[in-house]
Amino acid sequence: MPLITEELPYDGFAQRVERHDLDGIVQEVRDALRSFTLKIDETKHANGTKWIREQIDLGFEALGGWVKITVGGVDWTKSSDRDAVVGVEVQVSGRSDLLAVDVLHLQKDLNEGKLDVGLIVVPDDILSPYLTDRTPNLRTARKHTEPHSHNMPVCLIAFRHDGIGHSIPKARTNLGRD
Repeated sequence: MPLITEELPYDGFAQRVERHDLDGIVQEVRDALRSFTLKIDETKHANGTKWIREQIDLGFEALGGWVKITVGGVDWTKSSDRDAVVGVEVQVSGRSDLLAVDVLHLQKDLNEGKLDVGLIVVPDDILSPYLTDRTPNLRTARKHTEPHSHNMPVCLIAFRHDGIGHSIPKARTNLGRD
């Protein structure tokens, strides 16, 4: 299972989680992330990211109660029994600049009271060079999150592969016309 290597909370994230009794839902984010085996080829840019994202999404689906938004919003949300809401942005299979959009989604929903806390899941700085070029990492997530962290109770969660294996196939894009 992927290793969670770092968690960086901002702006009272932990206090809100405790106050709203969201520990169980936040633990589910960790569980979804650790719900599969992640072996990679430790060669620069040798591994695709689509499969990793799909496995994380399957982890959320298997837990139940999580709502997925595919376009234009926070990726995953779940409400507690007390109607507090956790939002999760998973940024694995995109360009690192898409983290700025994720931060905006979280910030908007937090400001509008749709979320009580947010999480951003990214590969750590050790894993990201082995993934597709321009895959985001913790360093980039910090760069996009910290300027807004004074009014955003979020937590960055970084993960790493759990071993060496074969390369993960890359998604085929820009195939042109036949």
